[in-house]
Amino acid sequence: MITVIPIVILIARIGEAALETIRTIYISKGHANLAACVGIVKTGIWLISTGLVLTNLTDYWNLFAYLAGYGIGTLAGMQLENMISIGYVIVRLITPGDPQPIVSSLSTLGYGMTRIEGQGCFSHTVNIIFMIVPRTELSRLLGILSREYPDILYTIEDVRNIKDGARIFYKDPKRCILGFFGM
Repeated sequence: MITVIPIVILIARIGEAALETIRTIYISKGHANLAACVGIVKTGIWLISTGLVLTNLTDYWNLFAYLAGYGIGTLAGMQLENMISIGYVIVRLITPGDPQPIVSSLSTLGYGMTRIEGQGCFSHTVNIIFMIVPRTELSRLLGILSREYPDILYTIEDVRNIKDGARIFYKDPKRCILGFFGM
C-alpha cells in the first residue's frame, strides 16, 4: 500500500529540481541575487525530500518518487525558464538578397539593427543583420520572420551581460523590483 510520503517526495523533488534548473540559468546569465534566493529555497526542499528517502531506504516507492521527481522537475524548470524569458539574445539574420526591406520593416516595429556586408561561400554577397533583442520579444520577432521572410537564415545566442543603461530596443528597461529579478 502506497502512503502519502512518496507523493510528498515526488512533489518536493519536482519543485527542487525545477528551482535548480532555474538557478543554474540565472547563474549563467549573471543574476547573482536571484540565483542566491532560489538556491536557499531549493536547498531547504532538497533537505526535506532527501531526509524522507534516507530514513527508509527499503521503501522503493520513496526511491521511485525521488528519481521521477528529479526528471519531471528538470523539464518543468526548463518550461518555467522559457516563460520567464529573462535577459537578451543576439539574433543574426543572414540574407543573400537586398536586406533593405527587412531592415525597414523591422525598424518600424522598433527593433534596432546593425548591418554588415560580407561574402559567402555559395553566394557572392551576403548581408548579416545583428539584433540584440529582449527574450520577451523573441517569439514575436520569430513569428514575424517566419510569416514575412520564411527563407531567411537566422541564428540566436544568449547574451550574458549587457552594458547598463544601453538602449538596444525601443522599450525602456524595467527598473525597481523587477530589476532585482532580472526582468
